[in-house]
This record gives sequence, C-alpha cells and structure tokens, in this order.
Amino acid sequence: MLYNSTQNAAEVVSSAQAISQGISKDGGLFVPQEFPKYDEATLQSLLKEDYRGRAKKVFSDFLTDFTAEEISDCVEKAYTAEKFGGNNPAPLALCNIDGKELNILELWHGPTCAFKDMALQILPHLLTKSLKKTYDGKTAVILVATSGDTGKAALEGFKDVENTKIIVFYPVDGVSPMQKHQMNTQEGSNVTVCAIKGNFDDAQTGVKKIFTTPSVSEKLAENNMLFSSANSINWGRLLPQIVYYISAYCDMVNEGKIKLGDKINVVVPTGNFGNILAAYYASLMGLPISKFICASNSNNVLTDFINTGIYDKNRQFHTTISPSMDILVSSNLERLLYKLSGDDDKIVKNWMDSLKSEGKYEVSDEVKAVIKEKFFGGFCDDTDTKATISKMFNEQNYLCDTHTAVAINVYEQYVEKTGDTTPSVIASTASPYKFSKAVLESVAPDSELPQSEFEIVDVLNSISKAPVPAPLADLKNKTSRFSDVTESDDMETYVLSALGIK
Repeated sequence: MLYNSTQNAAEVVSSAQAISQGISKDGGLFVPQEFPKYDEATLQSLLKEDYRGRAKKVFSDFLTDFTAEEISDCVEKAYTAEKFGGNNPAPLALCNIDGKELNILELWHGPTCAFKDMALQILPHLLTKSLKKTYDGKTAVILVATSGDTGKAALEGFKDVENTKIIVFYPVDGVSPMQKHQMNTQEGSNVTVCAIKGNFDDAQTGVKKIFTTPSVSEKLAENNMLFSSANSINWGRLLPQIVYYISAYCDMVNEGKIKLGDKINVVVPTGNFGNILAAYYASLMGLPISKFICASNSNNVLTDFINTGIYDKNRQFHTTISPSMDILVSSNLERLLYKLSGDDDKIVKNWMDSLKSEGKYEVSDEVKAVIKEKFFGGFCDDTDTKATISKMFNEQNYLCDTHTAVAINVYEQYVEKTGDTTPSVIASTASPYKFSKAVLESVAPDSELPQSEFEIVDVLNSISKAPVPAPLADLKNKTSRFSDVTESDDMETYVLSALGIK
C-alpha cells in the first residue's frame, strides 16, 4: 500500500513515510492509492472480533510496511481498558427521540474525554515505529493547531514519548475554559503550549506555513529534527477513525439492530472534515453506508459547500458554544475532492490555490453531483444547540455535549426533510463536562451559574447525575504550567525559540 500527495500524485511514499512526514512538501495531504475491499465475508469475520481485533485488521490492510507484531503492539498499548474505561473504547448508546431510534457512538471515553483520543492514543506508537523505519535517530517535532480537543489529546498521547517534542497552538478566546485548563496543566518534559491572538484558522494556517517553509525545515535538520503533525492532516490520525465506524456497524449487527449487509446513515458534527471523511473512506472499503450527514454550527461553510459546490471562507467567523467546529477552512475536504475528481492532483491543486488567493473555489458539476448524492449538509445555531441538549436530557435523561447536540439537531432536520428512517449512527465527540457552562445553561436555565468551571461541573453533576469522567475531575487541583500568548504572525519564531534553535 503506497500513498501520494493530493497536490502532486508523482510524490509516492510508504505509510511509514506518510505518518512520519505528516504533510507533503508541496502542502498536499497523503492519501492511499487504493482502498482494501471488505465484502460480507470479511465483515462477517469482524463480527467475532472485539475493537482491538477489528483495529488490527484495518491497520494491517493500510500499513503494509508494518509487521503484524508491530501493529499488534501499537493496538494493544493504545486501546486498553484502563485508558478507555472498558473493553469497548467506542460503545453505542441507544436513545429514542420523536419516535426515532438514535444509535449514539460515544467516542469520548478516553483519557481526555474527546473523540480525538481514538486516534491520538495510537498515533505516538505508529509514529515512533515509522520514525525508526524512515528517519532513525531524528527527533520528531509535532506541531498542532487545535480548536480544543486535538490539543489536549495530542499532548496526552505524546507526553514523554522518546524522540518527540510537541508544540500546541490554540486560539486564545476560541476554546472552552475546561479545554484551556486541560492543555495548560499538561504534564511532560517534551510538551509546550501557546495561545495565539486569532482563531483556529489562523493557527492552522500558521502551522501549515511553518511546515512548508524550507528554511525552517533546514534549521531543524541541522539540529537532527524534523516536523510531523498530530492534526487530522496526518494519515496516522485519520486511519484510526475508520476503525470505529466499522466497529460500530459490527456492534449493530451483533446487537440485532440491523442485518449484515443492511445500509446505515452516519451523522457527524464536523469542523475539519476528518471525522466524516473517515466514514466515507470506510464506505469505499465496502461498509454499507447510504448517506453522510454533515452537521455544522453557525460556521456553516460546509453546509453551503455541500448544497452549492462553492467553498467560500469569505464570511463572518462565529465563536460558538461548540468551539471544536469553529472552523472556516476544513483541511480534510481536500482528500475527498481528490477522490471525487478521479485522483486529479492538478485540479485539486488549482482549487486549493484559489482558496489561498481568493478565499473560495467552485468544484466541477461532476463532483457536485456526487456530493449531492452522498452527503447532506445542515447546521444549527447556539439557541437550537441548547434546545437539543435540553430535549435530550428531559425526554431521554441523556446528557450530551454541545457538538453531539448539533449532530442530533441536524439529523432531525434531515429526517424531517427527507423522511429517511434508515438506521443511523450519530458520532458523539466529547463529554458534556468539557462544555459544562453551556450544557448547564441548557438543562437548567434558571439555575444560578457559579464563577468557577469546576463549581459548574459540580452543579451539573448534581442535577444530571451523569458521572464526571475521572480525567476531568482530577484537573481540579492542577495548576497551570503554560501561559504564553503570541501573534499568529510570530508562530515560526516561537517554535524555533521553544526548540532552542537560533
């Protein structure tokens, strides 16, 4: 299995190279040249496996330059019952709203209480093995731009990992207080955290610029270092996300909710497009998915794109109560466009160049047609998000976070518009206690709001009776280690200084 760049198909690398490098030198993203095919017999065999067994199968089909022993070692170290609170890291919760059965895929039982743990607990193991295959002896410098959850999950995954350093940038006013406290209290001798004056797109643009500036890479090389990424632009981040859609399908079959071969719909609260792209990739492998329902908040650039074929980031940026989706440049959409354009690297590069120079692009009629057939785009604002949290709690006694609520709301819009009642999986991406203020305001709007984030957690817990995850409860007595803030234009200088490079 080989990989090439979305913007230069002539650049061909192994999976270890793709994971080590993170992003192509031309700024494109690495994609597999082909997808393994899973027929009903393959899925039948996966029904008998647990999550770890299913993960080993998927990884072995994509990471063909890894031995079976290496893959098994990565999987067994990543998905432990101790880290995820049980043998199934991605359990399904069943709810019913307005007569519709909701299969909620809870992806937040890991050490940082967000879906990013599903990938970022295994990525350090994949990366260290990849480095030994490709850049033995070099230190990998992990640069991360985060809108909240990726930062903490990456920090936790890479803390004190040999031959790695990690630097995380987040928008100073663009994450929840709990997310900020999680990052700024991070332990580890190889970690650095810095806020930027700007939004997530500024952070992401700054990281990509640093990655693709030759003079910076040369300075790192002189110091026996190289850049890599823990964002979902790294194939080692995206691949693990494919696993939980395949596993959820198997669980639904085993629980008698569907029969093997039946189609399902997938609903994903979406910002950078990686989570929903993983579901699409699973469908290319043979997972029977009918519709991909892409849920956005008020930053509805993806909704407009799905409905019009025009991607236009030239619009007002909204800071919302679902901050991990406060994104106007969805990087992983580039991978979808590459596939839908028939692996046409030249046209993808033209679209991405237009996005940089004009802030927008329009895809071909052929690509528009496939997107309209496969995807549904919808969005909801903060008011509707809070109403959905309240409805789920009052009618189902189910406490969901602000991102999951967006997905549930948009799913209801989809059913109302189409009448489609195909069994659906809704990706639940974070613990409600990571966004406790907004969730408390939703379920108990008349309650007095405490000043402290952890006092809010206590009140929400007393009202909802939903257990507070231990990793969040343990943060209460931790003091901040990091308080740096920099201009987005100064990120390169900050990185070099943090690494001790002049």
